[in-house]
Amino acid sequence: MAEFNLPPNSRVKEGKTFRAPAGAKNIKVFKVYRYDPDSGENPRLDSYEIDLDNCGPMVLDALLKIKNEIDSTLTLRRSCREGICGSCSMNIDGLNTLACLKPIEDIKGDATVYPLPHMPVVKDLVPDLTVPYAQYASIEPWMQADTPAPGKGERLQSPEERAKLDGLWECILCFCCQTSCPSYWWNGDRYLGPAILLQASRWINDSRDEATGTRLDNLEDPFKLYRCHTIMNCTNTCPKGLNPAKAIADIKQKMIKRVL
Repeated sequence: MAEFNLPPNSRVKEGKTFRAPAGAKNIKVFKVYRYDPDSGENPRLDSYEIDLDNCGPMVLDALLKIKNEIDSTLTLRRSCREGICGSCSMNIDGLNTLACLKPIEDIKGDATVYPLPHMPVVKDLVPDLTVPYAQYASIEPWMQADTPAPGKGERLQSPEERAKLDGLWECILCFCCQTSCPSYWWNGDRYLGPAILLQASRWINDSRDEATGTRLDNLEDPFKLYRCHTIMNCTNTCPKGLNPAKAIADIKQKMIKRVL
């Protein structure tokens, strides 16, 4: 597996080692990034020996076992455990993904677990997502229409119109793609990034929305949209199998059609 997006501080010092219970035979070592900014100490990698015979099949199961049974100081986000909420996104075995969808058996050798790369770390595996959420708000992700709704109050779509949203509405804002994008690493303060642009495409392609022109105007900027260099890390890492690079290309095509 290509480790194309490991965080810059991936070579942190070795920390504590927590041994598996005596008699455990099916042991897997999890090397987990630990960092508490309030402590004033440098980041470290703590090693946890997990008895897989007494653990669920996913990486999130192992992390919860660590927190619940071995080291309660470990901090992480999680909620649905079904790949729907996006809370447990992190860098596992060199790839951004969801811990709840990552099978332990797919990892050869020791399992390395880091927070999403190139983001400020609140603590341990929890990144600070303030900036991407602010960028999400900036695209106004809600339907905008001045025309009154029909008598029954529903704005209907044809099956063909609805199909244009497939591959867009499924995004859960886990930001795996956002934090695997080198263009976003370099220009994250101005480039909106693949997750946000995919969300923008979702509204631009919605036949019920009447603000398409305004939405495209807001993206007409040297940085917001055009810092995408089609590196494709975003598409390669999406745990939902979506294609943010295609969505960005679609927005660019719509920009060109406006001036032709």
